[in-house]
Amino acid sequence: MVTNDLKKGDLVMLRNGWQARIADNRKGDTRLCTVYGFETEMGSVYSHDIVQLVNEVDGAWTRITHTDKQAKVKEWSDALFGSAGGVGNRAGR
Repeated sequence: MVTNDLKKGDLVMLRNGWQARIADNRKGDTRLCTVYGFETEMGSVYSHDIVQLVNEVDGAWTRITHTDKQAKVKEWSDALFGSAGGVGNRAGR
């Protein structure tokens, strides 16, 4: 499944291990999500930080693939913030 196929209400796992619920039906480099981390909050999440989709009926996880553009945004983010530059884990902070 690609990130552009995710719909509002889908539960996903982020690169850093936190879960999030998709809150929009947009496509592209960022998605609006409610993130369940140290605190529960809503905000923009880079699409390349979404790595798995959960099927809430049976608990099965589906791996997410990214578009070429999203992969390039990840390369840019890694160059800017370091390779650990995932959601909530910015290098240098």
